[in-house]
Amino acid sequence: MTQLVLVEAAYDSPLVQDLVAEVQAEYVQRYGGPDDTPLSPAEFAPPGGAFLVALLDGEAVGTAGLRDHGDGDVELKRMYVRAAHRRRGHARRLLAEVEERARALGHRRLVLETGQMQPEAVALYRSAGYEPIAPYGHYADSPHSIHLGKALGPVG
Repeated sequence: MTQLVLVEAAYDSPLVQDLVAEVQAEYVQRYGGPDDTPLSPAEFAPPGGAFLVALLDGEAVGTAGLRDHGDGDVELKRMYVRAAHRRRGHARRLLAEVEERARALGHRRLVLETGQMQPEAVALYRSAGYEPIAPYGHYADSPHSIHLGKALGPVG
């Protein structure tokens, strides 16, 4: 079985921007518009953040970003697996790796915002132990948003 490998990449790198454009196109299809959450590449930089690209046999198949929210929280942004690679367990593996990376960066809780038009994502997060949290951020008042979080526990 081929192993999924995660590598760090700069949010503003061409590879990441190509993948972000794909996920934004999916948001347009599902929601009628892109995610317009204000983001800066610096938010995904160490020491508190990271942006990861999932590679399978050298091909980029997905992404996930971590941006520091302070007080031990880190937010998952742009979690995405390309359509041709879905339903193979890659998203679950990517999520587990992102959680490990967040722990290693010293974060105590991973938070995220997703939407009702992404039932696959909601099912993945809930099956991985994510529970409802207080709404936050750009979509805090959106009736279509779902805000979830998970305590990460100690490293190792």
